[in-house]
Amino acid sequence: MSREAILLVDDEKEIIELIEIYLKNEGYVLYKASNGLEALEILRCSPVDLIILDVMMPQMDGIQACMKIREKNNTPIIMLSAKSQDIDKISGLSIGADDYVTKPFNPLELVARVKSQLRRYKLLNNNNNSVSAENQIVIDDLMINTATHTVMIGDQEVKLTPREFDILKLLAVNQGIVLSMDKIYEEVWNEPFMESKNTVMVHIRKLREKIEKDTQHPQYIKTVWGIGYKMKSAKEV
Repeated sequence: MSREAILLVDDEKEIIELIEIYLKNEGYVLYKASNGLEALEILRCSPVDLIILDVMMPQMDGIQACMKIREKNNTPIIMLSAKSQDIDKISGLSIGADDYVTKPFNPLELVARVKSQLRRYKLLNNNNNSVSAENQIVIDDLMINTATHTVMIGDQEVKLTPREFDILKLLAVNQGIVLSMDKIYEEVWNEPFMESKNTVMVHIRKLREKIEKDTQHPQYIKTVWGIGYKMKSAKEV
């Protein structure tokens, strides 16, 4: 049974109780908060492996809380919301959430998404400190270490979310090859592509903001119009 800790943030008591049943059945330790301020206080005091964060809450809503969490913390965040429009999903993903689930939801699907995010998080935070050349991809000033899951621009480490790292790694190991948005989605999200172009575009934009000096003229992640994206080859000038 798992003993990872999950922070559940929602002001609806019924939702808290429903999710609690399923998560505790999987062996997770559960912390509960009814708004963003309470969630931030818990994060200051307790180690948490994943956050389930409702959007609409009093005092501090999920969007504000997510932004504050992302200032210092790369813990996976799954957003919950009654809003199902694409623009709402894009907003949540663009400010740092790793996944987005709309209400009403199937609790078993939520548990599956929790497990998927935790698997990625473990990979990003493993204790393998190997820095052998075979684990490194270097393009100009960009260095990606696939063993330690670290990314450097020059001598500065770049903090990426699990999704962002997965996308960067996928493009890097296929550098010079154009990958369509549906290919990127299916490889990174590990589920069929279902008109999710906006999701991929949002993550690419956030990734560029972190690794590119000029997002209007990207050095590393190139757009191939009408097809998808590619990572600049180390051999390209």
